[in-house]
Amino acid sequence: MDDYEKFATGLLIVFGALVIGGLMAMHIAIGSKPGFLFALAGGIVGWFSAFAVLFDKPRLYLGMIVLAVICVAISIGIYVR
Repeated sequence: MDDYEKFATGLLIVFGALVIGGLMAMHIAIGSKPGFLFALAGGIVGWFSAFAVLFDKPRLYLGMIVLAVICVAISIGIYVR
């Protein structure tokens, strides 16, 4: 396993466990459907960004990570509001 594969595996674990597990569970508990969907979108985009790392597409990776961060920020913003 080379460095790219290790990094991609780390992305899968972090976005899967933290974003999907934490934010989605919180929004389920408070009953916020939009927050849940943005957390889900952030996790999915973050998960798919691992494939951009595997296929050595740095611009696609950057775009997907920025999109994932925006989705997570909106999800947190919905919770705070």
